[in-house]
Amino acid sequence: NLVTPIADAWMDSTPLVCITGQVRTTLIGTDAFQECDITGVTMPIVKHSWLVQDARDIPAAMKAAFHVARTGRCGPVLVDIPRDVQEAELDFAYPDTVELPGWKPPRKVHPLQIRQAGEVLARAEKPVLYVGGGTLNADACDELRELAEAGRFPVISTLMGKSAFPETHELFFGWPGMHGPKWSNIAMNTCDVLVAVGARFDDRVTGKLSAFAPGATVVHLDIDAAEISKLRDEDVPVVGPLRDALAGIATEVRKHRAADAPAPEAWLRKLEALREEFPLKYATDGDFVKPQWLIEQLQELTAGQDVVFTTGVGQHQMWAMQYLLPERPRTFITSGGLGTMGYGIPAAIGAKAARPEATVICIDGDGCFQMTSQELVTAVLDDLPIIVVLVNNGYLGMVTQWQDMFFDGRRSHVHLDAAMPDYVKLAEAYGGVGMVVRERDEVRPALEEALALGRTVVVDVRVDPLEQCFPMIPAGAAALDMIEFEENVEAAS
Repeated sequence: NLVTPIADAWMDSTPLVCITGQVRTTLIGTDAFQECDITGVTMPIVKHSWLVQDARDIPAAMKAAFHVARTGRCGPVLVDIPRDVQEAELDFAYPDTVELPGWKPPRKVHPLQIRQAGEVLARAEKPVLYVGGGTLNADACDELRELAEAGRFPVISTLMGKSAFPETHELFFGWPGMHGPKWSNIAMNTCDVLVAVGARFDDRVTGKLSAFAPGATVVHLDIDAAEISKLRDEDVPVVGPLRDALAGIATEVRKHRAADAPAPEAWLRKLEALREEFPLKYATDGDFVKPQWLIEQLQELTAGQDVVFTTGVGQHQMWAMQYLLPERPRTFITSGGLGTMGYGIPAAIGAKAARPEATVICIDGDGCFQMTSQELVTAVLDDLPIIVVLVNNGYLGMVTQWQDMFFDGRRSHVHLDAAMPDYVKLAEAYGGVGMVVRERDEVRPALEEALALGRTVVVDVRVDPLEQCFPMIPAGAAALDMIEFEENVEAAS
């Protein structure tokens, strides 16, 4: 059951220590009852794994596991402990140091790389800071803001980088890729200097890679040297801790600004105009609650409050990306690289455990919800109250959208009954509170009540089952070849 979570953590560079049980050491390799070579199974998706066959090795293995998971590029590790080793006794004490001769992540950035990056960026006429989840893992959000403000650079964050930069800031210009706004994708693909900060040029960002940002000089900042030029050739690599790299580049930018490099004000005005010209849009008529409007209401109700959002995966996730505007780091948690359905509720419970003083809201779809709804019992029994806002359209929405758009509406195995199961009764069965919302004028009062209760709540909001998520870049297409909301309406008519 851990393989999918481990793969999720591997793709999103999430530090995760997994401890698994194994058959007795004398039975390993005999196909004993419930034996599984879990270290072998997970080898491609962990940073390292340990099969502990002597209880005296447990302290060093655990110390090393937490060290490896959290240093360098974060990621998952696994410690497999046979039953007889678990039952053994020892005088337990962690070692003072970790002895891993082959593990040497970079601890500093070469000053020449910082100088080159600073000069290229300062002299850019159309720069963009392309910010990924590595910025959050590096705790480099303050340094990112410092650099952006020092040079007046526009910031565009990936799904995994969302919340690394305050999204109400004047220098924030959206999210790139498949469901990013048109203005963000135009900025990324017409800039003259693209600075990737802890981002990896994922296909959901670039679209057709050969057509992505064709005229840009690329500066790539990353803790992992293996990412440099993996997909896109970099002109200026900057390898090392991002906090040091961003702070150093900000210092260099200030030097050039004080000399002869002007701020890119004309470029900022152009991006502002593009944002005005191509806003996110959706139809506001009809009898159903629109999912975009629902999330806008959540944004209004929680603006300025201490709130952490988590999501499942699918249309609701993309609408959350588009319409939530977090202002503080680590307040938007989602599954990016693997796109693991069912992620939202367990992530929300974990966030509440880590931040008990915060309000934690999971924006979930009806398909995702049914994969991990049983975890509501954990939220209730362990007194970790979360609010689940269920964007319930009665379908596996994103799959339905693809089947309608690319397979001539030939739908297969995507229809769910919006009223099945009864989500109110299900929430109550787990000891929580359930609400169902069918009309627009019921939305705001239900959300306000959920926020005030201080209990685990499921708000089942019945939204338009025909609503699709736009803009959208078809798989394999260039980032600028996006399908927009109006085009879909015309095609449907």
